[in-house]
Amino acid sequence: MSIQYILELLGTFFFAMSGALAMSERDQEQDWFGAAFTGFVTAIGGGSLRDMLLGSYPLVWIGNIQFLYTILLGIICTGLFYKWVAKLRRTLQLFDTLGIALFTIVGTEKALSLGVRPEIAAIMGMFTAVMGGVIRDMLTNEVPVLFRKEIYSSACLLGAALYLIMYGLDVERNTSFLLAVAFIIVLRLLAVKYNLTLPKFRR
Repeated sequence: MSIQYILELLGTFFFAMSGALAMSERDQEQDWFGAAFTGFVTAIGGGSLRDMLLGSYPLVWIGNIQFLYTILLGIICTGLFYKWVAKLRRTLQLFDTLGIALFTIVGTEKALSLGVRPEIAAIMGMFTAVMGGVIRDMLTNEVPVLFRKEIYSSACLLGAALYLIMYGLDVERNTSFLLAVAFIIVLRLLAVKYNLTLPKFRR
């Protein structure tokens, strides 16, 4: 079992939890199906868009049933341990951070394996990480994370760039994965804790 596969399953699990939590916090009366649907599209949205743009078929969750089971597990865990999970999410948005970190590097690696240029691979990594959250926010009538002032997508791009640098230097693959993932997690947590933002775009 490759490190890429493990990371993609973990990212899917955390994004499913993030999506289910978002719907539950938006509507306290939300039933299991609504939470499951939001968790599902959050988990598969970014990866599906990446695969369609790169012409990689079947989509990863269609070609491997383990991803569907992983999503279901994430949703069930969220429902059963809701109070504990929700507390963690409010503390530095833990699950969303874990999801984008894992998905960024997985998406970058998959794009590279399909022969695209490193610049495109970094963008595909970012798309993999953020588009599921964008869909989640649209479903819950929130401002998409992509358009908020906090550091989010830029953390993904920087993490992808770090991975690509190590890839170009022939750093051992698992080491590159883990260091880039850790970099995104630390940067994102610091941005949330200290309210770090990019410069405003002004005329």
